Amino acid sequence: MPKSKTNHRKSHLGSRRQPEVSRAAILQAAVEEFARDGIAGARTDAIAHAAHVNKALLYYYFKDKEDLYQAVLDQVFSDLLEKIMRALAGPGSPQQRILAYAGAHFDYIAENQLYPRIVLGEMTRMRLGKPHSFGRITMRYFTPLFQKLAELLRDGQKTGEFRAVDPEQFVPSMIAVIVFYFNSAPIMKLMSGKDPFSPERLAVRRAAVLDFISAALFCPSAAGKGELK
Repeated sequence: MPKSKTNHRKSHLGSRRQPEVSRAAILQAAVEEFARDGIAGARTDAIAHAAHVNKALLYYYFKDKEDLYQAVLDQVFSDLLEKIMRALAGPGSPQQRILAYAGAHFDYIAENQLYPRIVLGEMTRMRLGKPHSFGRITMRYFTPLFQKLAELLRDGQKTGEFRAVDPEQFVPSMIAVIVFYFNSAPIMKLMSGKDPFSPERLAVRRAAVLDFISAALFCPSAAGKGELK
């Protein structure tokens, strides 16, 4: 009996003939495993099975589980940073650009809902005094983002569009408004009885996030320079 196209595709995925495809499949499977069980509980054989590769190929691309975990963290933060930096560098007034950033950040997490779990797991490792990667992650991803947001806040204050806020306080508060909803989704579902990740609920939440940031930051005299998108 001839093999199906699906089986044929899977059999060749786990080979060195398609390195980019195989590596991407391993990373996606690793995201799901690390999000569910953390680095301590994650199993490389489960990741290899989910990616339809053998463990030897997994170790061909990543020398050990820690190396794979670091690659997952880089994928999480590099993709996010690329999208939100693009939004921050776009055209428009400071009000429009801060809303473009917030919308891009929200949309990225909405499309990658496993990522906040991985970040929380890494934060837990740090709080418990276990080896963690936040020193490297902070220098490579968090610091450039904070600097760009702080610069935009100062620009908006100079033009009279933003209230006088301390970037060291406002930036983490703004990010918390964007991210917390996804971390608290199970509780929101219990309270409301609604799926917090349905397109309708996500659209409502996104609009609420942009409205909240506008109310907290925009000067009334400069209203209308930004748009809720």
